[in-house]
Amino acid sequence: MYSNIFLKSFRILLFPLAVVYWLIIYIRNKLFDKGMIGSATFGLPLICVGNLSVGGTGKSPMVEFLVRNLKGYYKVATLSRGYKRKTKGYALANDKSDALEIGDEPMLFHLKFPDVPVAVGEERLDAISQLLHDRPGTQSIILDDAFQHRAIKAGMNILLTDYNNLFTRDFYLPTGDLRDLKSSYKRAEIIVVTKCDPGIEEKEKTMVIDEIKPLAHQHIFFTANKYADPYHIVKKEITIKLKEGTEVLLVTGIANPQPLKDLLLEHSEIYFMLHYPDHYIFTIDDWKDIKKRFDKIEGANKIILTTEKDAVRLAKFREQLNNIPLYVIPLEHHFLFNEEDKFLSLVKNYIQNFNPDSYRDKHK
Repeated sequence: MYSNIFLKSFRILLFPLAVVYWLIIYIRNKLFDKGMIGSATFGLPLICVGNLSVGGTGKSPMVEFLVRNLKGYYKVATLSRGYKRKTKGYALANDKSDALEIGDEPMLFHLKFPDVPVAVGEERLDAISQLLHDRPGTQSIILDDAFQHRAIKAGMNILLTDYNNLFTRDFYLPTGDLRDLKSSYKRAEIIVVTKCDPGIEEKEKTMVIDEIKPLAHQHIFFTANKYADPYHIVKKEITIKLKEGTEVLLVTGIANPQPLKDLLLEHSEIYFMLHYPDHYIFTIDDWKDIKKRFDKIEGANKIILTTEKDAVRLAKFREQLNNIPLYVIPLEHHFLFNEEDKFLSLVKNYIQNFNPDSYRDKHK
């Protein structure tokens, strides 16, 4: 608690830097808005999944949701920056790829959807061209975390915001978590309020919509986190259910582990946590520390639990993990108010009715 108070106090002291940061992104966005910095368009439907803040809104599960529900209808591909990878430039995932080469999130996409092209590249403009060269039959590309990357104009922007930290209530880095202007939400076609309480009522929904003030063309959806049964990191066919009496060591390097902590408070006897920085690259010494901490737990019914993004960074210790009860918990978006079909219909209609000429005219 005291560390949180100290952190918040320290971030308030950085307010002057936040004002400077706001000014920089304000000027940058104005230059794009006025066409003084150019943006490229492509002759196929691009779907951008992004947010206005730094991490923790559920972008990766949303990309997975889109791929899972679109790949049976269209030849889709994903393009990510490949954050925290050890390589540079463009790369297309293959059977020999790992998280160090392409990043943890793209590696997760590749493992879950091996038949879907998964590419990475810091310069997305060049990466899209190379991806289309490598996979010329691609009908649509899902851009992961590209809302601020205005060198490319996506035809559909899906903006995510955490219900517990709406962009309307946030402030700019480093005092707050915003990395883009609040007004940039107007560039989105769809806004998804994530990590809601599954029991949220219509009254609360209306209050949030009124606070965001969507434009006439914008659609707002609400989702809650949905956790499936954890599976063993090596023997994936082995699954368990979280239940009272289980003692859990939660190992994670994600931006916002709070929803997982809430889940464990509800479904486990007791939990301990080793929290690493977001996208952390685990070393063998880290694994030894994790194992040592796990061995100190005295309960007979104990497990190590991690996220799917963390699992791809722990998988390199496969030989040590065979006989360790290390389980991975899948996370999905669950659309509230029975609006999943409406959301998917908007996305599918965009792809189906995409017209390159009208798209270019709109974004001149």
